[in-house]
Amino acid sequence: MKRRTLRVASCAALCLAWMAVACQPAQEPSPLPPPPRESAIPADAVKVTPQQDAHPPVLHSSAFSPPEPVHGISSAGAEDSAFVTKDGSALYFFFTPDVRVPPEKQLVDGVTGIYVSEQEGEGWGEAERVMLQDSREVALDGCVCVQGEEMWFCSARQGNHRGVDMWTATQRDGRWQDWENAGELLNAGYQIGEVHLSSDGTALYFHSDRQGGKGGYDIWVTTRSTGGWSAPVNIEAVNSPETEGWPFVTTDGGEMWFTRWYMGTPAVFRSVLGPQGWTEPVLVISQFAGEPSLDDAGNLYFTHHFYRDGVMLEADIYVARRVS
Repeated sequence: MKRRTLRVASCAALCLAWMAVACQPAQEPSPLPPPPRESAIPADAVKVTPQQDAHPPVLHSSAFSPPEPVHGISSAGAEDSAFVTKDGSALYFFFTPDVRVPPEKQLVDGVTGIYVSEQEGEGWGEAERVMLQDSREVALDGCVCVQGEEMWFCSARQGNHRGVDMWTATQRDGRWQDWENAGELLNAGYQIGEVHLSSDGTALYFHSDRQGGKGGYDIWVTTRSTGGWSAPVNIEAVNSPETEGWPFVTTDGGEMWFTRWYMGTPAVFRSVLGPQGWTEPVLVISQFAGEPSLDDAGNLYFTHHFYRDGVMLEADIYVARRVS
């Protein structure tokens, strides 16, 4: 299986939309809110249930309950790239209504983008679009990381230093505002891919195929101070000649969760920070499982893609709840 199939809104896929960005004319602001995402799902879209799944996720740890789709979020469209806040109250994710549509068309469909759902009792409320661009402009956004009032996200839009850049936004008055490019140093210089910001905001973990790595994507870290961002350091203990990426670090900084390929498909691995540094990664969930995110209760959220005869049908956010 090709490694690009990890996710619908990967930075590589978003690059396909970049040429379309420059060709889009300015648009008049719409007085109407974005349409409900379910209304854009085509009638012939296939909703795959766990019972129909030809390649279900495989759990390799007794610390979690069996993985299941996040109820209230999953649809016949593609939910991807989850990020759960540390208190478990909000779940951010990327959504596109039809995986058969190329990114350059997702760019202008009015629905594809970042969404957030708030926890309601034992379930999740209706997801709402997170708007991170002026209505006169077009952008294709994804891969969210949120720490407090700071958001990092990837985007194909005007103002980038490359096809897809990382951007930031600040939450004020209940809305994400003040979005801006993360800068030429991080994007063009350090070539950062999808990121995870530490809970104290000082360390930025990211994947990249920049020079100096072990092969494929590697996981790197740069630290923030009053002098700016430090030179990236390769986290050698978790990297290999294959691909490691989509990092997530727990609030206490003691665990790193990330994606690595295992037996031909993406899988979720975990490393622990010990006295001698990061430990040898351990396999937790395999078979089309990637992009881990955890709340402080230890519940594990990840993306699962459904394939049949080598063709991706859709994607859902899954959760494996911590039991020990």
